[in-house]
Amino acid sequence: MKINKIKSNAKLNLALNITGKKRVLHKIESIISFIDLHDVILINQHNGKKHLISFYGKFSKNIGKKNSVQKLFEILDKQNLLNNKKFKVKIKKVIPHKAGLGGGSMNAASIFNYLIKKKIINLNHKKIRSICDLVGSDVILGTIGSSCVLSSSGRIKRIKDTPKYYTILVKPNFGCSTKEIYSSVRQYTKPKYSKPKKKMFGPKYLVAQQNSLEKIALKKYPKLKKIKFLLENINNPLFVRMSGSGSTIVAYYNSLKSCKLAKAKFEIKFKNYWCVTAKTI
Repeated sequence: MKINKIKSNAKLNLALNITGKKRVLHKIESIISFIDLHDVILINQHNGKKHLISFYGKFSKNIGKKNSVQKLFEILDKQNLLNNKKFKVKIKKVIPHKAGLGGGSMNAASIFNYLIKKKIINLNHKKIRSICDLVGSDVILGTIGSSCVLSSSGRIKRIKDTPKYYTILVKPNFGCSTKEIYSSVRQYTKPKYSKPKKKMFGPKYLVAQQNSLEKIALKKYPKLKKIKFLLENINNPLFVRMSGSGSTIVAYYNSLKSCKLAKAKFEIKFKNYWCVTAKTI
């Protein structure tokens, strides 16, 4: 059967606040963009008795059997939404694991979008949201796949024609545990993103924002603090901020030339860290 190719783009939290806690998960609000860095998913229906999910590429190691993609298919099968159809999925991992870029969640979201677009499953928005929430808290964002604002209430507002930024993404040779970082949260922020607007994606607004998880991560991992300090002092970035719960630190620029030059300078001092440039989309 025909093999379909899907791009699964990385997600950036341009800003993130922790506004409270539900029974289990924390309540967050975030300004979100996607970048042209992406995993590649090959998917096709096959005649086997079970789904075949495999990973390859630089960051394919240490992905367990209980990953987001496997979880999505288990939920769809349990709810009899695939009519016993089985799929073969191969994913080239370009996005690092435990990086704060939503790699696994975006893989699941991209496949979910594909199944909906191809009318293999037919669901209303409420059902789509409920399945996404069962797979992982970030998955619903991946079904949108473009700039948006997540309000503390859980509402997501897509924002069109947002400013584009050139970025340097740096991840050291370790990842941050989302569970561990969130478990250290002791302070909450008053919600600020309940009325999403395009201006929230402007540099002036973003410079004044924060990632509430950053202080926790930087305290726990001093190397992240060192990376951020160096990025802040190379070629005058607009701002430098950790994405999600880390461990990727991101520097934002208006100019591609400045971005590339800053990357070259950074790599002189940190040769062994993952360091790439990408543009918001």
